Parts: sequence; structure tokens; C-alpha cells
Amino acid sequence: MRTALQTHLTALRALAVATIVLGIAYTFAVTGVAQLLLPAQASGSLVERDGEVVGSALIGQSWLDAEGEPLPEWFQGRPSAAGDGYDGGASSGSNLGPEHPDLIAAIAERRAAIAAFEGVEEATIPADALTASGSGLDPHISPEYALLQAPRVAEARELPTAEVVELVERRIAPRDLGILGQPRVNVLELNLALDELAGR
Repeated sequence: MRTALQTHLTALRALAVATIVLGIAYTFAVTGVAQLLLPAQASGSLVERDGEVVGSALIGQSWLDAEGEPLPEWFQGRPSAAGDGYDGGASSGSNLGPEHPDLIAAIAERRAAIAAFEGVEEATIPADALTASGSGLDPHISPEYALLQAPRVAEARELPTAEVVELVERRIAPRDLGILGQPRVNVLELNLALDELAGR
């Protein structure tokens, strides 16, 4: 008959084996395979410009001035409910239901501000310009929102609107596998391409 001490020692050995195999060996194996097969993605999909990391293709960022106002020469991303905005350590949505008064008020406020900033009718503003994503970190906007911003960006940079529109259209990523998700534009990559266009 097994004693209580023998039972405890067996349990501790099982815990030690599980910790080594699942907690250490598995982690190193998965990390190694990821670094081997998808090194850029495994390292955070970092985006570099002139040897300097300027962001990640997976996490949005703000394009605001020191007072928190949107800069007219940049394409703007969608709102973020993650911390103070695009905080990877506080990833979350607003968790407000569609009928919550605070969400309704926030959408109305954003709609009015964007309409004034872009010089467009409120009815033309797409939903992704008004609502945060579930993670609060989405680096993409819809092609409709990007194209809506093109005239303002072109004017701020003294570029022909047609060139900025063409730049946006070249940056539209299709649905994954042709069926998953929606067409989208990565704001960081679009703004970097915009800098190249303006500096040619």
C-alpha cells in the first residue's frame, strides 16, 4: 500500500516532468520553429525606416500633435480603446454595448469631429472611423476611410489628389484567401509610402 509520502512524491515528479516538457521544452520548440519559418512575424512584424524601427505592422499608432489633435499631413487610424491609445499592455475594446449612451455619445462626437476635419458630410464617414476594434490595436482602416482622407492629406502635403488616391489604391490588401476578413489598408505602411511619394 502506498503511503501519503509516496503519493506526494509521485505527484511532485509528475509536476516536474510536466513543467520541463510543457513549460520549457515546448516553449523553446515553438519559439525556434516560429523564428525559423516566420522570423519577421515572430519578432513582432517590426517596420524599419533607414535602419530605425518606426512601429509594427500589427499594432496601430497615433498620428497626433502634442495637444492630441490629428495631424492633417498623415492618414489617421481608427479609434483605440486600449489604454491611452494603442497600448499593447492594455489591449481591449470599449466593452460598451451598441445601445450604451456613452458609446452613442462617443460615436456622435467622433462623427462631428471627423466631418469637420475632413470637410465631408457626416453620413459619408465609415463605421471603422467611429468605433474602436475589439483589441484596440488594429493597424488597419477600410479603403473607404483611407480614400475619404486622401483629399485632406494631398492638400496638406501639396500633392495632387489623384496621386494620393492612387497610392491608397495600391496599398489595399484583399481579403485573406479571398474570403476571410475585409479589404484593408495598413496605416503605418501607407504613411511611410506617403513620405516616399512626398520626398521623391
